[in-house]
Amino acid sequence: MTYDLSILIPARNEMFLARTVQDILDNIEGNTEVIIGLDGAWAEPVIKDHPRVTIFHVTESIGQRGMTNQLCRLSKAKYVMKADAHCAFDKGFDVKMIKEMHDDWTMVPVMRNLHAFNWVCSDGHSRYQGPSGVCSQCGKETTRDVVWIAKNNPQSTSYCFDPEPHFQYFNEFKKRPEGTGDITETMSLQGSCFMMTRDKYWELNICDENFGSWGSQGIEVAVKTWLSGGRVVVNHKTWYGHMFRTQGGDFGFPYPLSGSAVSNAKKTARDLFFKGTWEKQIKPLSWLVEKFMPVPGWTQEALDKLKAEDHSVSSIVPSNTITPSVTSTILGTESESIQLFPPSSSTSVRSEKTEEIEPPLETPSVSIVKSPPTVGIVYYTDNQIEPALMNICQRQLRKAAEGKKIVSVSLAPTDFGENIILDLERGYLAMFEQILAGLEAIDTDIVYLCEHDVLYHPSHFHFLPPKEDVYYYNKNYWFLRYTDGFALHYDVSPLSSLCAYRQALITHFRERVEMIRNEGFSYNIGFEPFTHGRIKWNTWYNFELRSSDAPNIDIAHGKNVTQKRWTQDKFRRKPTNWMEADIDHIPGWDNVRKLLSFSR
Repeated sequence: MTYDLSILIPARNEMFLARTVQDILDNIEGNTEVIIGLDGAWAEPVIKDHPRVTIFHVTESIGQRGMTNQLCRLSKAKYVMKADAHCAFDKGFDVKMIKEMHDDWTMVPVMRNLHAFNWVCSDGHSRYQGPSGVCSQCGKETTRDVVWIAKNNPQSTSYCFDPEPHFQYFNEFKKRPEGTGDITETMSLQGSCFMMTRDKYWELNICDENFGSWGSQGIEVAVKTWLSGGRVVVNHKTWYGHMFRTQGGDFGFPYPLSGSAVSNAKKTARDLFFKGTWEKQIKPLSWLVEKFMPVPGWTQEALDKLKAEDHSVSSIVPSNTITPSVTSTILGTESESIQLFPPSSSTSVRSEKTEEIEPPLETPSVSIVKSPPTVGIVYYTDNQIEPALMNICQRQLRKAAEGKKIVSVSLAPTDFGENIILDLERGYLAMFEQILAGLEAIDTDIVYLCEHDVLYHPSHFHFLPPKEDVYYYNKNYWFLRYTDGFALHYDVSPLSSLCAYRQALITHFRERVEMIRNEGFSYNIGFEPFTHGRIKWNTWYNFELRSSDAPNIDIAHGKNVTQKRWTQDKFRRKPTNWMEADIDHIPGWDNVRKLLSFSR
C-alpha cells in the first residue's frame, strides 16, 4: 500500500515512544503510516503490532540524522514528517497539514508544551513532571503517572537564530502583522517536528550527516528550504505537543552529547550557509536575515559582516552519496547487510508541481502596535543550601513572581519551574554557566536573575526595564544572618537583583563564560556585569540602579558561594546608607520570623 504521509520517528532509549506512536494512531485521519527507527536499542515498552507501523532496528547506533535518513528510504509516500519520540498530536493533524501543503514548503504545526506525567505517592500527593524522588509533602516513594496533556499555553509559532548560529524563540515576530493568520512564515525551526515532500527531502539533503548525529537540525532544515527558493511556514490550524527534556528530570538525552559535537554542528552550519558555499542555494543567507529583520541577536553590523562573507551562490548539484550498509531488522526479519540507497543523481525525482520563483514583494508600510514584553525568571542554585530553607525561598519566589515563567538551573535535580540540570562542579564558572543555560532556554523578552537563598518581595517584580540595552540592579537589599537573625543594609547592586532584556543578558554571559573558561575567574572580572570598568568587554552595556518599594532579603546560611561582611571595617570603601536591625524589623516585611520558622 502507498501512503500519502510517512511519519518518521528516530528513537533510542525513549521511554515515551510507545505512547507517542499510540497517540499518532489515535489522531490520524488520512492515509498515513508510522516508520520507527530503533537506533541500537529495542523499544521498552514494546511497540504493539499495527498494519500502519513499520519498525526498523539497527544493532549499533548510527545517530539521529543517519536513522532519519534510513527511515525516509523506507517511505514511498509523497510527504514525510520527522517527529520526536515524545510528542502528542491534534486530531486530524495529518489531513490538516496536507490540505495546506505546497511542494516547495516545509511546514510545522503550532508547538505546545507536553505535560507527559506527574509523580504520585500512595497518599495521593501529585508533583509535576521532573526528577524522580520521594514525595516532597510526605516523604513517601512516588511513581510516574502518565497524563499526556498538550498545554494550551505557551504556544510557539515563530523561531529564529542569531549570528552564532544559535536557535532562539522569536516571540517578537508573533506580535507583527505578518506573524498573524492561519499560515505564517518562520525564519527557523525548533526541529522536533517538520513536514515536507519526500522528493524535497532528498533534493536538499535535509539530514546531512556531516552535521553529526544531533544539533542545528531546525536551522539546517529551515535555511535549506528558504535559500533554495522555498518557504518555511507554521500551520496554525493544528498543533503538536512536545515534551522538553529539561522538564523531565530522569528523561534525559539518549545520545552521548558533548560540547564539541554541538560546536561541530554550528560550524558546519556557518561553513555552509554563512559563507554561501551550499551548492543548492539560489539566495544568500543575508537575504533571509533581512527578510525577518529585526531579529534578536542580529545588529546592522552583524548583517553587514554576513553580506561581506556571502560568496556567489553555486548552481552545482552534487551527486548523493550512498550510506554504508547496516545490519538491521525490518518487521522482525533478520537481514544481513541491507543496502538502502537514496535516489542517485541519475535518477533524481522532481516534484510533481514546479513553480517559478517570484522575487519577494516589497514589505508594505504598516503601523505596528507593540504588545507588552513578556517577563520570566532564571533561577540558579548549587544545591548546597538546606532543603527546608530552599523550599521556603522557592515558595516565596512563586508567590512574589505572580505566575511568571520560571526556568531553574541546578547541579542536582530540583522540582522547581522548568528544571535544567548541569553536570558541573560548584564554583564561579559553574554559576555563570548555569545563568547562561537558563537564559538560552527561557523564551521571555525580559529576565530576572534569581538565587536560591533570597526572599524576594513582590515589589521587586513590578519593574519593567525601559531600555533594551541597560542592565538594571535593585539596590534595596537587606542581608540576614541565619544563625542569629542579625540584619544589615547598605547600598549594593547584587547579581541576584539583576533584571534586563534577555538578548542583552545572553550576549554578555556568553562572553563572560568564554573568558573565564580561557583565563580563569578573577576578581577583576567580578560578579555584577558593567558595575565597574576593570574589564573591557567586547559588547558594553550601561547599568542603572533602582529601588523596589520593599527590600529583598539575602540569607547568609553558611554555604553561600560568596561570603558576607557584617562590619564596616571589612570594606575597603565605607558602604553608603549603612543600617542594622534584627529579623523582626526589616522594613517592608512583618513575617520573616514566621516565614523562616525562626527559633535561633
